Formats: sequence, structure tokens, C-alpha cells
Amino acid sequence: MNDLLGNIAKIHTTEMGVGRIRRNLKLADSVDVVKYCVDVILRDNCVITKQGKNWYAESDGEIITVNSHSYTIITAKKSSKI
Repeated sequence: MNDLLGNIAKIHTTEMGVGRIRRNLKLADSVDVVKYCVDVILRDNCVITKQGKNWYAESDGEIITVNSHSYTIITAKKSSKI
């Protein structure tokens, strides 16, 4: 298990992050953005990599970027590979 999964309960984001993630992933206002991102990270097919100071979790065409020190979700986006 990697550090991201081992610290899944620490994952959070900022108010600005909520808006950015919601907009990038086209999520409804009723969706809990942090829970949605955690669910993406926990998917069986999620590929988690660490590059520099960030974790990248990619699953089903979505990429979640998480700071590896603070466990703050920085952004999320649709993969350009689709």
C-alpha cells in the first residue's frame, strides 16, 4: 500500500479547490467533491503514481492531483487520452 492510500482519511481540499474540481469534472452542486475524489482514488482500476511533491490518481479517464505532504486535493481533470 502506498502513502496516499494509507492516509486516505487526511484527504481534503480548499474552498477554491472545490469549485475548480466541480467545474473540471462537471460535477453537480449536490456532489461531495472530496468524497467523489476519494472514491476515484479507491477504485480497483486506479493507477496511483508519485511525481515530485504530488500524487496522481488516474481512473476511468479522470486524474486527481493530491499534494503528497498535506494531502490536499489540488485539482482534478478529465484525461486528455480519451
